[in-house]
Order: sequence, then C-alpha cells, then structure tokens
Amino acid sequence: MTKRKMIWVYFKDLFISKKDPLTSADKLVIIERSSKQVGPGVFFSTIIVVASFLPVFLLTGMEGKLFSPLAWTKTFILLVDAFLAITLTPVLISFILKGRLRPDAKNPVTRLLEKIYRPALEFCLNWRKTIIAVNIVALAAGVFMMTKIGSEFMPPLDEGSILFMPITMPDVSNSEIKRLLQLQDRLIKTVPEVHNVLGKAGRAYTATDNSPISMVETIIMLKPKSEWRKGFTKNKIINELNAKLQIPGVTNGWTQPIINRINMLSTGIRTDVGLKVYGQNLDTIYAFSQKLKKALVGIPGVKDLYVEPITGGKYIDIIIKREEIGRYGLSVDDVNAVVEIALGGMQLTTTVEGRRRFSVNARFGQDFRNNIQDLKRLQVQTMGFGPVPLEAVADVKITNGPPMINSENALLRGTVLFNVRDRDLGSTVTEAQQKLNTMLKQMPKGYFIDWSGQWENQIRANKTLKIVIPIVLVIIFMVLYFTYHSVKEALISMITVPFALIGGVYMVYFYGVNLSVAVAVGFIALFGMAIETVMILTIYLNEAMQKLVKDKGNSKETIEPEDIRNYIIEGATKRLRPVVMTVSVSLFGLIPILWATGTGSDVMLPITIPLIGGTLTAIVYVLFVTPVVFEMVKEHELKHKGKIKLIDVKE
Repeated sequence: MTKRKMIWVYFKDLFISKKDPLTSADKLVIIERSSKQVGPGVFFSTIIVVASFLPVFLLTGMEGKLFSPLAWTKTFILLVDAFLAITLTPVLISFILKGRLRPDAKNPVTRLLEKIYRPALEFCLNWRKTIIAVNIVALAAGVFMMTKIGSEFMPPLDEGSILFMPITMPDVSNSEIKRLLQLQDRLIKTVPEVHNVLGKAGRAYTATDNSPISMVETIIMLKPKSEWRKGFTKNKIINELNAKLQIPGVTNGWTQPIINRINMLSTGIRTDVGLKVYGQNLDTIYAFSQKLKKALVGIPGVKDLYVEPITGGKYIDIIIKREEIGRYGLSVDDVNAVVEIALGGMQLTTTVEGRRRFSVNARFGQDFRNNIQDLKRLQVQTMGFGPVPLEAVADVKITNGPPMINSENALLRGTVLFNVRDRDLGSTVTEAQQKLNTMLKQMPKGYFIDWSGQWENQIRANKTLKIVIPIVLVIIFMVLYFTYHSVKEALISMITVPFALIGGVYMVYFYGVNLSVAVAVGFIALFGMAIETVMILTIYLNEAMQKLVKDKGNSKETIEPEDIRNYIIEGATKRLRPVVMTVSVSLFGLIPILWATGTGSDVMLPITIPLIGGTLTAIVYVLFVTPVVFEMVKEHELKHKGKIKLIDVKE
C-alpha cells in the first residue's frame, strides 16, 4: 500500500462514521475502568511531586523569598490539576467521546513510536547486564562531574547597571574627594557602553546611611546590549573600567546597586565575601586584617581586595589649659562656646516654610578655620584682658583615630572585603580558607574570624537542604510503599532518581553553570518528575503481569521467562504514548527558557538546565532500563518463589 493510500484510509476511517459496535453503557464502563487504572497513579504522583518541593518551602532568607512563590504556585496547580484529572476529566470524556473508537494501532504517531521503540527495547532486554553496566558507568561519570562543578549561593542577576564603590584614605579632605569623584566620572564616561554615570561621596542626608566621606558610590547606567561593542560582556566592561580607574590611594570595588543593598542589610558586608575579624583592640584588629589581606592576594577569583579602614582618621583635639583660663577669668564653658561657634556652628533660630522646619546655624567663615594655625588664632573674649588667642588657653593639635568604630555581638569588628569574579564563589572561598588555615595555626587570645557575605548565605542554604532532602526521600519512599504495598517496587522506582539526575549533571557541567540554590531547585523539580514518570510505566508493567497471570496462571510450570519478556514488551510498547506525552509536555514548556533574555533569565536558566537534561535521561531510563530491571525482578520471583508477585495499585 502506498503512503498516499495509507493516509487516505486513515482520514477515511477518522471522519467517515460507521456503525459503532459499543453502546453508551459500554463506553462508560471503559471510561470507569481506565480512570480507576490511572487515577491512583495520578493521585500518588501528585503527592510525590508536592513532597519533593518540601525543601523549597523550608528555605529561609533571600533564597526562601525568591523561590517559595514558585513552590506554592506549582503545588496549587498540581493539586487542582490532580483533582480535575480524577473528577472532571472522566465526565468530559463521557460527553466528548462519540462515534467509533479507534485502536492505538491506527494512530500513525503511535505506530511510528512503536516501530522505533520495540526493537530498541528488545535489544536492551537481550543485553541486560551490558545496559545496566553502561548506566552505572554513566552514573559514576556524573558523580565525578559533580565534584568538578563550581558552587555559588545564587546566580548573579544582571541588574543592567554597575555600582562602583572605591575607598580612599580616611583622612581625605572634602575638596580632594570632590576632585577624585569628578575625575572618576569623566574616566567612566569614556567607555562607549556607559550611558550615564552619577557619583556620591560620603553619606546622603539620612540617618540610615553611615558612609564616611572616604566612601564613593557611583551608579553606572549601561546602554542596551545591542549597542555594545562586539564580543563585550559585563565582566569585560568592568575590567576595562577598572584598568582606567587605577588612581593612587584609591581601592576600587565593583558590584551592583540592588545586590549591594541586600548584602549590606542581610550580612553587613558590601562585597560578595567578607572576612570579619573580632577582637578587643582596634589597632590589633587592623594589623591582623592586613596579614589576612596579604595571605589572600594572588588567589584566583579574588578581586577588589581591601581592608576596611579602622585607623587613619584625623581629629582636631582642643585640650583646655585649666590654669590659664583661671588666670584670664574664663570657664571651660566659655572656651567651649567659642569652639562650638567656630567649628560646629550654633543654632540661632528655626525657620518655617509651609510644613517644613529648618534650623538656622552660624559659624566662623572658612577663611578663619582653614588650617590648624588659623584655629589657634581664634579670639576668645575675656572680661579683663580683652581678646586672647585660643592657643593661649588651650592646646590645639591634630591626632589620629578611627574614622568609624564598627562593633558586632558586643565586640569590636574589622573586615577584609573582596568580590569574586572569573571563578565560582565556593572554590574561591574554599581555597582561601585552606590558605588561611595553613597560615593561622593559633589566633591571638580574644580574637577570632568569621566568613560572611554571600558565603554565609550559601552555608545556611546548604545546611537546610542537607537536613530536609533526606527527610523528603523517606517521605517519597513511604508514599511509593503505600502505593505498591511492596518495598521491592518502591525501591525500583527510587532507583530512577540518581539515573534521572545524570542528565541534569551533564547539562549543568557542559553548560558551565555553577551549583547554586537555583540549580538545587531545578534538581528538586526533576526529582519529583522522574518519580512521576516511572510510576506511570510501572503501573502499566504491573498490569501486563496481571494479564500474563490471567492468561497462563501464576506458576513457574506454566510461565516461561520468555513469556515475562513478551508481556513486558507488549505492556511497555502499548503504553509508550502516555509516557512520551508526559515528558514532551514538560520539555516543550522548558526548552524556550534556554533562549530567554532580559532581567530574570539569569535565575531561570540554572533552574531549567538540570530539568531539561534530567528529563531526557529520565525518559531514556524509564523506557529502556526500567523494563530491564522489572524483568530481572520478576524472573527472580518466578525462580525462587515459584510465582510472580502481582501489584494492584488501589487508591
């Protein structure tokens, strides 16, 4: 029969009605039997998928806020979907299913799939040990690749802008920091990819911003990526800017505006990683921090390394000479009033403008307080001796001190700060810890160090996942056990998980994505989907065994190993389409994310990559390896127990 004639026959059978051999009552019986067969699988697979998302629900901190909406959304969708699949779908089928029913053999897609699948499955069953050995080797290779994949807390989200945070010496003057700020802005604007740049030195007019004058925050707005030079990435732009802004006395720092604020609020660290040094003396903390900085220099991935200044601030000390003020008939308050008016300013009155109030202060002009000599010549009015210079009644000098005192947990704190670029966060910090552990055999008494920043968040998330995931595995195993009422069948389904994860690991490795909380969420979603897929096929394979027992009895005298194989091939082949449809729906929904661009794609991509790779290997394992394992189990039961153990999944 020619291909054209086959197509004509198919559409003729499809659209030209013939007498229906089944009555409405017969169709309702078929629908009821099919629903009872598939319903328990849908119900229990939904429970498993929901249980697999338990680690996401228990995440805390910023990772919990980011991924818990995803977990809640998927959970509610699955629950509603399972409810509708069990209740509404059979009813709709009873109304929609009209005319003559067609067997699967008449469907050209099903015939094509079976034509490819049956020989491949027969090959796998004939070479069972080889197939299992290949899977074990692939699993071992996946475990090895997992050890070579870098790690980080969260994939960096491209905010479309850059935050430049240089640090100068603490004693920098207002005029000098203003000159540096203008110079830096001009240099930044020379890069073609920069659209706008705006810098700020010191703190804003708010009590929540405690930035010293030596800290500069410059927001760099970039042009759209379509206008960038060919082959340029954000990291290349940062490297070019960093090369242009090498100014003596200035330590550069690069981050992004939003993540910088989140880091500062959550950990108190404004870079990716910070090494907090706690102690009792600021000078000792600063000296020890400098040693740590020297040890970290040269580690690959460590960028923008600097020690947060603890000393180096300049203070004007005015120490009153009590003997001299007594001779001139002055009091301490008289001298302090002059100092207050000259330097700090005295509030004279308050002006009201609408609903706003402004204080009016007065102090000496800048020409009278420009340098230490001018301050010494400030006039202090006396009652009997006329005006006398301030240096006559007080010692005026400049002394060194801390520009800012940081404390945490009732201890003084210093920090060694650095960002991580061109390498993953986990291996960078691990190498730094190993180097410091070699250098620091014993800490000074009363001093200790603590890692903070993104590393602190990563450790917290990893601890949560390590505790919760084993609990989830136990829960899923119990659900499988109550589904099959068999430990053996539950274990067969659980074996699918590591083999399904192989594809996810391979794809993460070759895609160059680091392990993160986002990747872990992708593996968690893959975990539930793999169990769901293997449950569908296992139900059909058990149905094939029930048919075998019905046809030939349940005894090794009546059943041959060849019979088990034939019925497994028949059961797996005839139920190929539901399994392929289940996986195809997931793939068709996920693959477009690989080409997604724009804000948010940085986080979605690490979730999607393990899902796609794992789905592909999961379907291969379920379709080809699960029947192999199932056949070996049933042959073992027939050989040692004299019969096959039948599993009837009931709700």
